[in-house]
Amino acid sequence: MNDMLVDALGSAFTVVLVVSAPILIIGLVVSLVTSLLQAMTQVQEQTLSLVPRLLAMLVAILFLMSWMLSEIMTFATEMFSATA
Repeated sequence: MNDMLVDALGSAFTVVLVVSAPILIIGLVVSLVTSLLQAMTQVQEQTLSLVPRLLAMLVAILFLMSWMLSEIMTFATEMFSATA
């Protein structure tokens, strides 16, 4: 019983990492680019770094939503079929 629980939690964490990684990487890249631009132009405005990162992550979520849902549904189907 404990082995099944540990395996299920390990699989759940793996799915969470796989599903969230593209969005986090896009946010990291956009943040790096805006920070570089701020350093080059010496404009230190907080909203200038937040708004593009937020918009890029929202667009990424919109484009990746079907893939994310299919990954989560596959995981849920595997979990429910394993208990039956």
